[in-house]
Amino acid sequence: MTLALAVDIGLALLVLAVAGWTIAVRDTFAAVIGFVAYGLLLALVWVRLAAPDVALTEAAVGSGLTGLLLLSASARLRHAKTSAAPPGPVLQWAAGALCILIAAGLAALVLLLPDPAPTLAPAAVAHLPATGLGNPVTGVLMVYRAIDTFLESVVLLPALLGVWSLASEGDWGGAPILRHPRPDGALTLMAQVLPPLGIIVGVYLCWNSADHPGGAFQGGAVLAAMWVLALLAGLVDAPPIRQRGLRVLLVAGAAVLLAVGLAGIGLAGAFLAYPEHYSKPLILAIEMALVLSIAVALALLVAGPPVRTPS
Repeated sequence: MTLALAVDIGLALLVLAVAGWTIAVRDTFAAVIGFVAYGLLLALVWVRLAAPDVALTEAAVGSGLTGLLLLSASARLRHAKTSAAPPGPVLQWAAGALCILIAAGLAALVLLLPDPAPTLAPAAVAHLPATGLGNPVTGVLMVYRAIDTFLESVVLLPALLGVWSLASEGDWGGAPILRHPRPDGALTLMAQVLPPLGIIVGVYLCWNSADHPGGAFQGGAVLAAMWVLALLAGLVDAPPIRQRGLRVLLVAGAAVLLAVGLAGIGLAGAFLAYPEHYSKPLILAIEMALVLSIAVALALLVAGPPVRTPS
């Protein structure tokens, strides 16, 4: 057995063990920590599968920001009074059976794939030079699946509106509150040291994505995490959701992508088609607009619904 195979087997067993522990543990906070650890292990799995773009997304969004969101929800539930009865044995067995069925279906899909599996990767790579991009993942997302990327950028807006709608009528238009300031705590020190580095990393992940692993979602998630960290430490305040500049940032990415797409009808003959020799600069412009919108949307999703504080 080679060292690489031993590492892969150990990583697979560790993923299964953490997943099982996360499901079995009773404490909500401990379950969230297990979920974060599980996401980081999955990121390592994607690295071993030579998919660094997916690994970055999993670490930044799947584990990082989602973990913060679940930690916030856990803290709110801990202080909330609830009289809801725990699920009965019938519901528990039904949920368990459904999980087993889904797992069996996924296993069947993997095991029954033809060998070699069908793929469009060679065709995508062959046509990549025409886009001016060096990263095939960015090429697929921004050229071959541009409409899917557009819809993925738009879907964050109704998700955020759904979170905001959880606020009571009198709180609408206020600012989200998610802060636990401790001037002498480690969180405050991290919030003072990490954001400058995090901003550089987030911008680099977006700007570099044309030729190397990265992208708007990865960069936006890192930027959002830096803002949430400063917010948790009490170093910054969340802006009121009625602020016009905030709303402009939320729609900027989708608006730029839509504008380029409509211009492509006249300049390149199809919606979301890019004029020859201008593909790369247009894609970079879209990515830079998307990273701002994604960062703001993800950060506000974690911050939660708005509230009004006494003035």
